[in-house]
Amino acid sequence: MILRDEILIHTTPDRIFAFFEHMDENYLRWHPDHLLFRWEEGRGLREGVEFYFEERIGGQLLKKRVRFTRIEPNRHIEFAVTNRLIRLLMPRLLFAIEPQGEQCRFVAEIHIRTGPIGARLNAREFNAVRQHMKEEGENLKRILEGLG
Repeated sequence: MILRDEILIHTTPDRIFAFFEHMDENYLRWHPDHLLFRWEEGRGLREGVEFYFEERIGGQLLKKRVRFTRIEPNRHIEFAVTNRLIRLLMPRLLFAIEPQGEQCRFVAEIHIRTGPIGARLNAREFNAVRQHMKEEGENLKRILEGLG
Protein backbone atom coordinates (compact mmCIF):
# COMPACT_ATOMS: atom_id res chain seq x y z
CA MET A 1 0.00 0.00 0.00
CA ILE A 2 1.18 3.51 -0.78
CA LEU A 3 -0.18 6.53 1.07
CA ARG A 4 0.23 9.35 -1.44
CA ASP A 5 -0.48 13.05 -1.63
CA GLU A 6 0.38 15.52 -4.36
CA ILE A 7 -0.09 19.22 -4.88
CA LEU A 8 0.89 21.82 -7.46
CA ILE A 9 3.02 24.64 -6.05
CA HIS A 10 3.86 27.81 -7.94
CA THR A 11 7.60 27.74 -7.18
CA THR A 12 10.87 26.30 -8.44
CA PRO A 13 12.37 22.88 -7.64
CA ASP A 14 15.35 24.46 -5.87
CA ARG A 15 13.07 26.35 -3.46
CA ILE A 16 11.26 23.15 -2.47
CA PHE A 17 14.59 21.34 -2.05
CA ALA A 18 15.96 24.22 0.05
CA PHE A 19 12.92 24.02 2.34
CA PHE A 20 13.88 20.45 3.23
CA GLU A 21 17.60 21.24 3.33
CA HIS A 22 16.78 23.61 6.22
CA MET A 23 14.23 21.39 7.94
CA ASP A 24 15.63 22.28 11.36
CA GLU A 25 14.32 25.83 10.72
CA ASN A 26 11.13 24.82 8.89
CA TYR A 27 9.74 21.76 10.66
CA LEU A 28 7.63 23.49 13.32
CA ARG A 29 6.07 25.99 10.91
CA TRP A 30 5.32 23.31 8.34
CA HIS A 31 2.49 21.75 10.38
CA PRO A 32 0.97 22.62 13.80
CA ASP A 33 1.23 18.95 14.87
CA HIS A 34 5.00 18.90 14.31
CA LEU A 35 6.69 18.95 17.70
CA LEU A 36 10.44 18.38 17.35
CA PHE A 37 13.13 18.01 14.69
CA ARG A 38 16.87 17.56 15.06
CA TRP A 39 19.76 16.38 12.95
CA GLU A 40 21.33 13.27 14.53
CA GLU A 41 24.22 12.24 12.27
CA GLY A 42 25.26 14.82 9.71
CA ARG A 43 23.14 17.68 8.39
CA GLY A 44 21.27 18.48 5.25
CA LEU A 45 20.12 16.46 2.29
CA ARG A 46 22.83 13.85 1.75
CA GLU A 47 22.55 10.09 1.67
CA GLY A 48 23.36 8.59 5.07
CA VAL A 49 22.38 11.68 7.10
CA GLU A 50 20.07 10.80 10.00
CA PHE A 51 17.46 12.93 11.71
CA TYR A 52 14.89 12.54 14.47
CA PHE A 53 11.40 13.99 14.56
CA GLU A 54 8.27 13.92 16.64
CA GLU A 55 4.75 14.66 15.47
CA ARG A 56 1.21 14.02 16.54
CA ILE A 57 -1.06 12.26 14.05
CA GLY A 58 -4.60 11.20 14.89
CA GLY A 59 -3.96 11.93 18.54
CA GLN A 60 -0.91 9.63 18.70
CA LEU A 61 2.60 10.87 19.41
CA LEU A 62 4.99 9.44 16.80
CA LYS A 63 8.76 9.48 17.31
CA LYS A 64 10.97 8.45 14.40
CA ARG A 65 14.64 8.36 13.58
CA VAL A 66 15.24 8.12 9.84
CA ARG A 67 18.14 8.06 7.35
CA PHE A 68 18.27 9.54 3.86
CA THR A 69 18.70 6.67 1.40
CA ARG A 70 18.46 8.46 -1.96
CA ILE A 71 18.90 12.12 -2.80
CA GLU A 72 18.62 13.67 -6.26
CA PRO A 73 19.01 17.44 -5.83
CA ASN A 74 15.87 19.39 -6.73
CA ARG A 75 14.06 16.16 -7.73
CA HIS A 76 13.88 13.39 -5.15
CA ILE A 77 14.29 12.90 -1.38
CA GLU A 78 13.95 9.37 -0.04
CA PHE A 79 14.41 8.12 3.50
CA ALA A 80 13.81 5.10 5.70
CA VAL A 81 13.22 4.54 9.39
CA THR A 82 16.39 3.32 11.13
CA ASN A 83 14.51 0.80 13.31
CA ARG A 84 14.71 -2.50 11.39
CA LEU A 85 11.40 -3.86 12.67
CA ILE A 86 9.48 -0.73 11.66
CA ARG A 87 11.34 -0.65 8.33
CA LEU A 88 9.95 -4.12 7.54
CA LEU A 89 6.45 -2.61 7.64
CA MET A 90 7.36 0.83 6.28
CA PRO A 91 10.33 0.39 3.92
CA ARG A 92 10.50 3.92 2.54
CA LEU A 93 9.13 7.42 2.50
CA LEU A 94 9.75 9.90 -0.26
CA PHE A 95 9.22 13.38 -1.59
CA ALA A 96 9.34 13.91 -5.35
CA ILE A 97 9.57 17.27 -7.08
CA GLU A 98 8.30 17.30 -10.67
CA PRO A 99 8.65 20.58 -12.61
CA GLN A 100 5.58 21.52 -14.67
CA GLY A 101 6.04 24.86 -16.39
CA GLU A 102 6.12 27.60 -13.75
CA GLN A 103 4.87 25.16 -11.10
CA CYS A 104 6.09 21.98 -9.46
CA ARG A 105 4.11 18.92 -8.56
CA PHE A 106 5.15 17.98 -5.02
CA VAL A 107 4.51 14.31 -4.26
CA ALA A 108 4.74 12.70 -0.82
CA GLU A 109 4.57 8.93 -0.43
CA ILE A 110 4.73 6.50 2.46
CA HIS A 111 5.18 2.88 1.41
CA ILE A 112 3.58 0.40 3.81
CA ARG A 113 3.61 -3.37 3.71
CA THR A 114 0.19 -4.54 4.75
CA GLY A 115 -2.45 -6.80 3.37
CA PRO A 116 -6.17 -6.07 3.09
CA ILE A 117 -6.85 -7.19 6.65
CA GLY A 118 -4.09 -4.96 8.04
CA ALA A 119 -5.35 -2.06 5.94
CA ARG A 120 -8.88 -2.56 7.27
CA LEU A 121 -7.77 -2.94 10.90
CA ASN A 122 -5.66 0.22 10.67
CA ALA A 123 -7.99 2.26 8.45
CA ARG A 124 -8.50 5.01 11.03
CA GLU A 125 -4.74 5.46 11.54
CA PHE A 126 -4.05 5.42 7.77
CA ASN A 127 -6.80 7.99 7.18
CA ALA A 128 -5.26 10.24 9.84
CA VAL A 129 -1.88 9.93 8.11
CA ARG A 130 -3.46 10.76 4.73
CA GLN A 131 -5.08 13.86 6.24
CA HIS A 132 -1.77 14.91 7.82
CA MET A 133 0.04 14.47 4.48
CA LYS A 134 -2.63 16.56 2.70
CA GLU A 135 -2.24 19.34 5.27
CA GLU A 136 1.56 19.23 4.93
CA GLY A 137 1.22 19.68 1.16
CA GLU A 138 -1.20 22.58 1.55
CA ASN A 139 1.01 24.21 4.17
CA LEU A 140 4.13 23.78 2.01
CA LYS A 141 2.28 25.46 -0.87
CA ARG A 142 1.19 28.34 1.37
CA ILE A 143 4.71 28.83 2.75
CA LEU A 144 6.53 28.64 -0.59
CA GLU A 145 4.02 30.80 -2.44
CA GLY A 146 4.50 33.44 0.24
CA LEU A 147 0.97 33.28 1.60
CA GLY A 148 1.91 32.55 5.17
